[in-house]
Amino acid sequence: MTDAPSVDVLLAEDNPYDAELLIRAIRQSELVRGVHWVRDGIQALDFLRCRGEHAGRDPRQRPRLVLLDLKMPKVDGLDVLRALKADADFVVPIVMITSSGEERDVVESYALGVNSFVVKPVDGFELTRAIRTLCTYWLALNRVPEG
Repeated sequence: MTDAPSVDVLLAEDNPYDAELLIRAIRQSELVRGVHWVRDGIQALDFLRCRGEHAGRDPRQRPRLVLLDLKMPKVDGLDVLRALKADADFVVPIVMITSSGEERDVVESYALGVNSFVVKPVDGFELTRAIRTLCTYWLALNRVPEG
């Protein structure tokens, strides 16, 4: 929800209720300075590619983590993943975070190059704990190439 100059996490989630819970959990992590929420795959790609309403955004200021819902309107999470992984310069970790635990979704996500696949816990406490763990791993422990 924050359009801060420094966005650590891009959250692509079409459900406002889930987005609110996820943003609250993300912000509880002391590692996250900024979160930007988009509601569909087109907005996610526009944000990451600095086009449309994000045309003035500095392309060098990429998020450090993308949390991507699988089932979104306009362009779904798999198509966003496919587009991002086709760009050899895009090295930001992508975590598919979804309500779907279907094996075909897991298999296809990994075949397209997702870095992690997480089924959203239904319980709010468990969801918060899972998101804090994700943020700790991807923002503090994981290392990506610079540049």
